[in-house]
Amino acid sequence: MSTRVAVVGAGIGGLTLAIALARAGVPVEVYERADELREVGAAVALSGNGTRELYRLGVGEALDAVSTQPTELIYRDGRTGDRIAAHPGGASYRARFGAPYWGIHRVDLQQTLAAAVDPAHLHLGRAATAVTDHGDGAEITLDDGSTVTADVVVGADGVHSVVREAVVGRGQGPVYSGTSAFRGLVRRSDLPSLPDPLAIQFWAGPHAHLLHYPMGGWARDDDTINFFAVLCGPRSWQGGNTEVPDGELLAGFAGWHPAVREMLAAVEQSPRWPLLSQPPLTRWARGRIVLIGDACHAMLPHHGQGANQSIEDAVVLADLLAATDPDTALAAYPRRRRARTRAVARSAWETGTLLHLPDDDVAGLSERDARFTGYLDANAWVHQYAASDATTTKEAA
Repeated sequence: MSTRVAVVGAGIGGLTLAIALARAGVPVEVYERADELREVGAAVALSGNGTRELYRLGVGEALDAVSTQPTELIYRDGRTGDRIAAHPGGASYRARFGAPYWGIHRVDLQQTLAAAVDPAHLHLGRAATAVTDHGDGAEITLDDGSTVTADVVVGADGVHSVVREAVVGRGQGPVYSGTSAFRGLVRRSDLPSLPDPLAIQFWAGPHAHLLHYPMGGWARDDDTINFFAVLCGPRSWQGGNTEVPDGELLAGFAGWHPAVREMLAAVEQSPRWPLLSQPPLTRWARGRIVLIGDACHAMLPHHGQGANQSIEDAVVLADLLAATDPDTALAAYPRRRRARTRAVARSAWETGTLLHLPDDDVAGLSERDARFTGYLDANAWVHQYAASDATTTKEAA
């Protein structure tokens, strides 16, 4: 008899897991608190380590049609606009890593993944309030008081996971990084000063940086650019996303290149988002309850790897559950994933530090420029990884 799996959360990781399990013939039900799959966050970047798995699962072509492949990865000085370093994208990236790099509207990604899941097994408006392990299975309590049981319950419910507490207890959630971000979507036609608008670009400067990339499918003639502007501070964070006074974002980029300020001023200032990271968990599973994605290893976005690591988790866990009994699968899964996700998270934190160096750190700036120049070679281990290949997923514990 096949293992019955219940997934809490219909985000990128949860939906990818559902697709992978269904393709392997493993019964799966997905429970999502939202009553419809709508945009949460503007966009997402998917690198070769994620897109190769989406192709393997049969959704790559559909996603390619609603995505853009950035022409280059460019690092710039935030004030002068000078190029620090550049790396090829588009066809060159795809040829090197065997899969594309995409910029895509998050809602397009989520809805395309959802369309590949049998709607009879995707339960919207069903919020999990608790999860209980029963040794030979687990039980989800939903917000209407009903319960569902499965052989395995997977927490794919994000950085503020409800399921995580059942695995690691209270007080082991994500922590504030000391940095925060603003988001926006701007049309290229509103950015006459922007050089290389079809590239993914980092603009680096003292205590702040700006990331932007094109998104949407050429078939839709979508010329949208997504930006993600990061500032150091506030020192502490209490509560959720907060509104801040108009002009605070622009003030944080005073004296920066005109293209940067033009982009930030082109749309209404968004709320300020805290950037959170999850300290490494020693436990990813308890009994028949297991975590994937941001629920267990939320990381800073400076490598664009949060969604990609969720996809990797999903395909590894699905392959294990399809190949062996639940207890063996849940014991093997963290051993396959823990070291890699920690390495990616650590590298993302280091990159964030490099992006925010002050002008008087001459030695640091020299190291930064060298690191950015060698970025793609030094980080090929991230992009060329094939989670579905058993020969490359035998991670150390």
